[in-house]
Amino acid sequence: MTEKLIETTRELNREQHIEEVAQIMSIRARGAVPMACVRTYGCQQNVADGEKIKGQLEQMGFSFTEDEEEADLILFNTCAVREHAEDRVFGNVGALKNIKHRNPSLLIAVCGCMMEQEHVAEKMKKSFPFVNLVFGTHVIHKLPELLFRTLTDGRRVFERGDDSEDKTIIEGLPIRRDGSFKAWVTVMYGCNNFCTYCIVPYVRGRERSRKPEAILEEVRSLVSAGYRDITLLGQNVNSYGKELTPAISFAELLRQLDEIEGDFQLRFMTSHPKDATRELIDTIAQSRHISHHVHLPFQSGSNRVLKAMNRSYTREKYLDLVAYAKEKIPDLSLTSDIIVGFPGETYEEFCETVSLIKEVEFTSLYTFIYSPRVGTRAAEMPDPIPYEEKSHWLRELLAVQEEIAEKRCSVMVGTVQSVLAEERSPKTGLLAGRSGGNIMVEFAGGDELIGQFCQVRVTAARIWLLNGELV
Repeated sequence: MTEKLIETTRELNREQHIEEVAQIMSIRARGAVPMACVRTYGCQQNVADGEKIKGQLEQMGFSFTEDEEEADLILFNTCAVREHAEDRVFGNVGALKNIKHRNPSLLIAVCGCMMEQEHVAEKMKKSFPFVNLVFGTHVIHKLPELLFRTLTDGRRVFERGDDSEDKTIIEGLPIRRDGSFKAWVTVMYGCNNFCTYCIVPYVRGRERSRKPEAILEEVRSLVSAGYRDITLLGQNVNSYGKELTPAISFAELLRQLDEIEGDFQLRFMTSHPKDATRELIDTIAQSRHISHHVHLPFQSGSNRVLKAMNRSYTREKYLDLVAYAKEKIPDLSLTSDIIVGFPGETYEEFCETVSLIKEVEFTSLYTFIYSPRVGTRAAEMPDPIPYEEKSHWLRELLAVQEEIAEKRCSVMVGTVQSVLAEERSPKTGLLAGRSGGNIMVEFAGGDELIGQFCQVRVTAARIWLLNGELV
């Protein structure tokens, strides 16, 4: 069977399943239309997956609610990166038992990265018998079929995909975006790096890049629809396009996207330091639309720890890249991820991380105490430092970063920033949005400005926040 015929057959089956689920749910629903409550946990990629899930549910006739009590379907889209996120999901799923008891026809589904772990899926099967559907990240496009099987077989459905689906990128899925002016665009899936602490390659699979023409078409349509802030997503965007024929670099993709006409801003994450190139920095520096903010996780300032993490770069290489970036982009805003208390890390090695923070002067940091993930190499490493001591290290690091952030914000007083007004702050009543450097700015203005770029003069600075006035 040719690839085109396979695709046609899949589409026919998909349309049939959409129609059949819509018919069944119209009968089962307690109201005029079936209601779905979708909860997404974790990273931006999970959010993007959640928008595809909601797009498909909308095709099947669902409307949406935040009230679990009025839902006909409750779906949890899960994250596996940290233990706390998993514990939270298990607790929240367990709390649905009473709702299911009051409404036996309620469908409960759990999907996402957690469900790609065999031991987690098994726990879901044994400990949560009221969950009807469990599926992984590789089969999101099969949601109409999976719901149809759940509704008609009378049995629980578990689907995690196979090796062929691990390599497949399905284009054209409907997307129900959460916002009207900010959008996520996935450029690639999976990861080949196998950092010793990270579960992502095991739950997201190997790297697969979308074709550039598909990405260009999606971004053009978003710009035409009035989207102003577009973030390109990938576990390591700097690996984009290596396996395509012909190969294309992420920098070249950015250059093509930057040529699109319109009033919009491009961001991207996450950028792995081992693959970040000077070509990438030069592309940002010469661009019209690319934000001067780069999220560049370094994780540790110790070369020994970086090697144990399998990060494939050194402290020196990271600092050299940062120095080049600051030279080419003087107003560059850098953010990063840090793991505190990696197995075997000493206090002296932790201090090397703190010294790197002082040298680079990041705008902000996302900091985490090491969380062991079953199935990763780091989970088997000796880890003698107590959690309480790691917590003390984290507080020490945050105190240093707080001083740096306050200093960086204070020097921006008097400057004019381009700010995308995103919402009205519930605390202050002021408009709030992020600058091109990804710093939150609050200023007075009318609701008609929400979703628009505003020129704002910074009048005051706090540690993580700027105040300003419209120019």
